[in-house]
Amino acid sequence: MLTTEDASGESEILLSTDGACLGNPGPGGWAYILRHTGTGKSLEASGGEPDTTNNRMEITAVIRGLEALKRPTRVTLVSDSQYIINAITSWIEKWKKQNWRKGPRGGEAVKNIDLWKELDALLSKHKVTANWTRGHSGHEENEHCDQLAQSAARAMK
Repeated sequence: MLTTEDASGESEILLSTDGACLGNPGPGGWAYILRHTGTGKSLEASGGEPDTTNNRMEITAVIRGLEALKRPTRVTLVSDSQYIINAITSWIEKWKKQNWRKGPRGGEAVKNIDLWKELDALLSKHKVTANWTRGHSGHEENEHCDQLAQSAARAMK
């Protein structure tokens, strides 16, 4: 567990995530790094699936990172996936209003609905601010997550 309280009694955590897939679909990996912004203490984890997609791994990375927090926490999420950032900042609320459909008139079901619902439950527990970073642009924790996710994907081959 990596939560230390700030002066207000809330924890402050930076969550960096990434997902990878060797082929799409194919063997995939996910990774996260949690870092307490006050103490600098960190925790990282990764894993994979033998037959998945890159988007599923991106979502799974965020889910696993938020699941690692044992109490409601203020989280700044950093991801190089615009799919993740857009979903968290606007799409999930629309999808819920549309019964997890892409359109207001009952269009196609949202892809990866099982993971989005799981993530939505975690987002209601934590105060998450989502920030996009360009992949492979020198963001230290994003680069490290990419390496961990790629290694996890290779281990699934």
